[in-house]
Amino acid sequence: MKRQLIAAVGVAAMVVGLAACGSDGKKADDASGKAKDYTGKTVTAWFMDGSAPQAWQDGVKADFEAQYPGAKLNIQVQKWDGIGQKVTTALSEGSVDLLEIGNTQTAGYAATGGLADLTSAKADLGGKDWAANLNESSVMDGKQYAAPWYFSNRVVIYNKALWTKAGITGTPKTLDEFYADLDKLKTTEGVTNPIYLPGQEWYTYFGLIAGSGGKIAKQDGSNWVGNLESPEAKAAFATYQKLQSYSSAPKDKDEATPQQMTLFPKGDVGAMIGLGWEAPAAKDMPAENVGYFPLPGVTADKPSGVFLGGSNLAIPAAGKNQDLAKGLLKIALSDKYEGQMATTGLIPNKASLNNLATTPFAQAAIPASANGATTPNIASWANVENNPNPIKDFMTAVLTGTDYDTAAKKYDAEITKRLGQKQ
Repeated sequence: MKRQLIAAVGVAAMVVGLAACGSDGKKADDASGKAKDYTGKTVTAWFMDGSAPQAWQDGVKADFEAQYPGAKLNIQVQKWDGIGQKVTTALSEGSVDLLEIGNTQTAGYAATGGLADLTSAKADLGGKDWAANLNESSVMDGKQYAAPWYFSNRVVIYNKALWTKAGITGTPKTLDEFYADLDKLKTTEGVTNPIYLPGQEWYTYFGLIAGSGGKIAKQDGSNWVGNLESPEAKAAFATYQKLQSYSSAPKDKDEATPQQMTLFPKGDVGAMIGLGWEAPAAKDMPAENVGYFPLPGVTADKPSGVFLGGSNLAIPAAGKNQDLAKGLLKIALSDKYEGQMATTGLIPNKASLNNLATTPFAQAAIPASANGATTPNIASWANVENNPNPIKDFMTAVLTGTDYDTAAKKYDAEITKRLGQKQ
């Protein structure tokens, strides 16, 4: 999934001193018990811009080169723009030994045979502790083609000053309580949008479907088909439509048009649903005026579901240093370094490290993450997200007056068509 999840969630908070857990720093030995000499071996790893903070990179590099004497780690930071073709080329050439891939992109690369099968290495990598819903995008046809690295999800980001002005105390625990708060904001002077929610914010809609136990697409025999006609998708849209009714945001645009993060700091928006990097910086709005809570669910014991965006780490099948790459992967996924990612406000790949995610955003995101899901783990899903995205067009159609069932039938046909196409 293209994004810069860390950009505004406290990279400076990276804690380098978590050495008490994770990688043990022991040198790799050969069968005779002597330390192996890896002189002349260079492992090349690609991480995406905004993903791996410098302190994390430096620590991983130092531990890797200490554990594998003589080997060198060449970390290269890549830009998201144009990365698809670069990855495709690297996979065919075997010029990269380990790389970061968006979780919605993993199935596509695995389906082409570009990623190494890590099934037999899963236990050694710590896979028995990975959260099942976070690991789902790394598995295809029962085989482990990548490892879950870090994730994030959307929460409600709200203007505390406006909520106080509206007479609201505390944060809502149920959707009905949230609607009541939005009703108060609606009649508060100076509030133009109780919540800013554009009509095509399909990630939030996806989460609402997942939280109700539904799926946006499903398997029908050997085929994948659209599932907007399901009762769960229809009920989820009713919730989305009610929330959107409190907003004057365009019904035919998504959260990036205009960027909702540029509107919230103006001070007249009560709340928005967004990622951590969309929260206003201190220079734009006083930190004490910004609060976070998970989008509530029907009952207080369970927040609404969320779309889980994030990155996996994979080893190219054509890579020339497979064993060293697995060693690097084990270090990167260790509690020491996975824990460091958690301190930046991201969701780590195992629940036991969630207590390290102490930023206000992360504390709101983690309760909902357990109730989250990713898009169908099939290579052709990318066809659905290609513009014009039929899910977005469906949402606009219903919000502007088209009968839900009629629209769902039409756009399910389009989703099914795209899922049947090769990527």
